[in-house]
Amino acid sequence: MATVGYGTALGVLRAATEKGKRIKVFATESRPVLQGARLTAFELANDGFDVTLLPDTAVGLAMQRGLIDGVIVGADRITKDGHVFNKVGTYQIATLAKKHHLPFYVAAPVSSFDFVTSWKKVKIEERSADEVRRIAEKQLAPDDILVFNPAFDITPPNLITAIVCEAGILRKPYARNIAKMRASLKPR
Repeated sequence: MATVGYGTALGVLRAATEKGKRIKVFATESRPVLQGARLTAFELANDGFDVTLLPDTAVGLAMQRGLIDGVIVGADRITKDGHVFNKVGTYQIATLAKKHHLPFYVAAPVSSFDFVTSWKKVKIEERSADEVRRIAEKQLAPDDILVFNPAFDITPPNLITAIVCEAGILRKPYARNIAKMRASLKPR
């Protein structure tokens, strides 16, 4: 949710509060590097939001209990066909949102769109196994245990309610509407 200046997903929340909406935010911890706990929660609290830090694994229970009305996430990359690459855990949140009939929005700058590449061609970075085996210097798992630690995951377009960017709000069908947006951005 954090980015330079006004922000993308955080910018949507800021804009809503500027229009008088009262918002309570549940920010996920974003394991294993804990960007949500260290950065997102800090920015939200610093901006005066009512924020609760949520373990990644508690999102489903929070939705089941009716604590969440909708989801807004950022995006590291959005492919031409509307697949969203974001921090690992985004796909499971989108899946849970669908299960609980909650809207799932992606807020990202136009610079996050990859107008050329299909999602099938994107390689997902695998991060160090020690990020999972340890927290700081504290050993959590044996050094020889195998670890699967992708940095990102892929949220397919069928789980996305809308994509919000400075060029407008994109809805399904994403491939067609992303192509239209791209055409409108080209200098004439």
